[in-house]
Amino acid sequence: MQPPYTAPATEEAVTRIIAFFENLSPADVATIGRFYAPQARFKDPFNEVVGVPAIQGIFAHMFEALEQPRFVVTGRVVQGQQCFLTWDFLFAFKDFHKGVTQTVRGASHLVLDAQGQVTLHRDYWDAAEELYEKLPVVGALMRWLKKRANS
Repeated sequence: MQPPYTAPATEEAVTRIIAFFENLSPADVATIGRFYAPQARFKDPFNEVVGVPAIQGIFAHMFEALEQPRFVVTGRVVQGQQCFLTWDFLFAFKDFHKGVTQTVRGASHLVLDAQGQVTLHRDYWDAAEELYEKLPVVGALMRWLKKRANS
């Protein structure tokens, strides 16, 4: 059985989406509708929204809450109208550890429509390991719980 054919248009759309995220700036948030279908769904460990305005809100908040957030895509698999990306999200906290670059490693599952726009964007990353353990008070508790669970 042959794997599903991936149209060159899908590959090109994924390349454009990756370039968009790797170069995302606060000014680019307003252009998300060029890459997402009007009723696109977005889900990550903290959010679940539908529609371009709601997705724009998530990325606008990211720029408000964090210093110099940026994505580096480390891998991609495209099959049919679907794409799976692995990435590093680099940022610094505004309130503590100022200037110290933090890294969250994760992955995104994207489903594209016939026009190459994202209809589903689902992010997968471990909030406990990748984020909570980096926070001062919560991090100490998370590391203690992890140690207890592993002993």
